[in-house]
Amino acid sequence: MDIAEIRTKIDAIDSDLLKLFLQRMALMRDVVDYKTAHNLPVVDKVREREVLAQMMDKAGDMEEYAFYFFSKLISLACARQNEFIAKPTKVRTLVEQVMAQPNEVFPKTGTVACQGVEGSNAQAACDKLLPRGRIMYVKSFKAVFEAVGSGLCKYGVLPIENSSNGSVRAVYELLLEYQFSIVRSTDLFIRHELLAKPGTKLEDIQQVYSHPQALGQCSNFLASLKGVEVLPYSNTASAAKMVAESKEPGLAAIAAPDCAKLYGLTSLCSDIQDSDNNYTRFICIAKDPVIYAGSNHISLILTCSNTPGALNDILSRLAAHGINMSKLESCPVTGRHFEFMFFLELDASVQDPGILPMLEDLERSCPTFTFGGSYALV
Repeated sequence: MDIAEIRTKIDAIDSDLLKLFLQRMALMRDVVDYKTAHNLPVVDKVREREVLAQMMDKAGDMEEYAFYFFSKLISLACARQNEFIAKPTKVRTLVEQVMAQPNEVFPKTGTVACQGVEGSNAQAACDKLLPRGRIMYVKSFKAVFEAVGSGLCKYGVLPIENSSNGSVRAVYELLLEYQFSIVRSTDLFIRHELLAKPGTKLEDIQQVYSHPQALGQCSNFLASLKGVEVLPYSNTASAAKMVAESKEPGLAAIAAPDCAKLYGLTSLCSDIQDSDNNYTRFICIAKDPVIYAGSNHISLILTCSNTPGALNDILSRLAAHGINMSKLESCPVTGRHFEFMFFLELDASVQDPGILPMLEDLERSCPTFTFGGSYALV
């Protein structure tokens, strides 16, 4: 049998599979009607295990392939059932309320809270996101949220992730605590320099200060400094300002190049970051959810059941809708034994077909689900 004949047989089988698949999916409305009438949940793990066990028993030496095939089929069936459930979810209610408002263009100005002082990377991100913004500097990430929550500032700008040093977990935890929305995001190329008072030599340095993220991004350089104490500080620019104002000898700060001129310091070493591809993603938050024109990115924070295959079920739901996931990161849930929350970022718009039902599906199936916002990455 040549390849053309083989492909003809495969095409015929695929046609039969499609007919059966459509018949199976058409039955999902009947399944939902029954479950709704009898107050049953969409997900029935006992039934799923029974189906998978039966199919594996019948599959012989193709047991593993049968397991993955029917696991995917079950995930698709659950996704389809959730589309028929009439009760609206929180995420649908929120998105529909926001989308009912006029489709605004993201503004160029506004009051914005920023952690640190002049010369910080967050300030540079503010200028990029809101070119005519009026910046109010605060001392901590939490203070950014408090300024936005109190109405003192309309927006807040914070770092959320670095390409070489990972996520800024404290910001994710604050997003969960305050339930604010991400309304814009941008990537900023980050350069670090070792700054000290004029006349200071590299061999004179005894202590180096900077934000923990910056210290992590310069770990290779710091490891080369023998006998030097590395100390965390609230912000890179604040560390530079402190070094400039201190009367103590032998102090240095890791900060952006602009801080040298800004605070009268000298650069002892430039481009000391571990990677030449060192980018930090900054987010712009707002108290009230807004989805501005051109939003094509979605952030989620969720947990899944602490059972085998639970995360795979979530990923299957995304794959079923053809959604590209640009980020998946886990972190331990504070106070829980080996339980994790997941940070997800999706390349999608809430206006795309199937996206809102998929988000509803996740909300219904995940123990906790937070819609972080729909926004543009610029």
